[in-house]
Amino acid sequence: MKNDMKIVVLDGYPGNPGDLSWEPLMKLGDCRVFDRCAPGEIVDRCRDAEAVLVNKVAITREVIDALPRLRYLGEMGTGYNNIDVEAARERGITVTNVPAYSTASVAQMAMAHLLNIACRTGHYSRQVRAGRWSDCKDFCYTDTPLIELAGKQMGIVGLGQIGFATAQIAHGLGMKVAAYTSKDEASLPAWVTKAPSLDDLFATSDVVSLHCPLTPDNRLMVNARRLALMKPTAILINTARGMLIDEQALADALNNGTIFAAALDVMTQEPPAHDNPLLTARNCFFTPHVGWASNEARLRLMDVITDNVAAFIAGTPVNVVS
Repeated sequence: MKNDMKIVVLDGYPGNPGDLSWEPLMKLGDCRVFDRCAPGEIVDRCRDAEAVLVNKVAITREVIDALPRLRYLGEMGTGYNNIDVEAARERGITVTNVPAYSTASVAQMAMAHLLNIACRTGHYSRQVRAGRWSDCKDFCYTDTPLIELAGKQMGIVGLGQIGFATAQIAHGLGMKVAAYTSKDEASLPAWVTKAPSLDDLFATSDVVSLHCPLTPDNRLMVNARRLALMKPTAILINTARGMLIDEQALADALNNGTIFAAALDVMTQEPPAHDNPLLTARNCFFTPHVGWASNEARLRLMDVITDNVAAFIAGTPVNVVS
């Protein structure tokens, strides 16, 4: 039997732009789904809601205080820094997230960026279409350096599920793997070296890939000082959170040759401003925060969102944010 709990989804479009179904969630209660939600619309849309689901909409203390019926906040993703968890806890509101649904997809995106930089596949596809190969005097056409990854060091910042999946792919390509992690060295596979410090990882790695959550302590951890430690041939990859990087410092490092290249699936402001310095920086490659958005990952996401709400209704909440 359908529950009568009032459920509101505030920004459903990124996870389900129309190719998936909200029907399983709608069977759990009186559910309304909005594609997008401006800050000024949150309270009016959720005034009677007992359960609110969000992706990137900010649920602040002020919003929580304005919603007396609210009992459940569901983050439709893994990171939940857009929710004031402390304010929710004070009210006895359950907060859940969706862990691990996009592990394979995000790791795949990190390595896709690395392979694109190493092999310049996108560049050469455009060059062939432009007739450069057809006009070439040789059987092959090259106008950029190409990089063999085997034997080079992949430095992983954060060895959670996504970081470890990325490390496994790098290991499969013959790369040496080092990690900055809180895990005990004895618990790591023999092919993973634990870096003694973050600075050491940046200084010794040929590729640094970020896979850590954003916290007050690591905000802007990739700054001018740390970039200066890197090799001039080094590559930086970020599929985690944009605020881990000082974007002006990274643009400067790319433009002056402090490091070779960067690849970003996330940025501090999303969408980025047109005057963001990275958009015109040398050897900076982008995807628009889509590492998580494969069809397979979004199907898992929708399933877990629904299961989280169903478990809360049954009185046995799962995936509760601590």
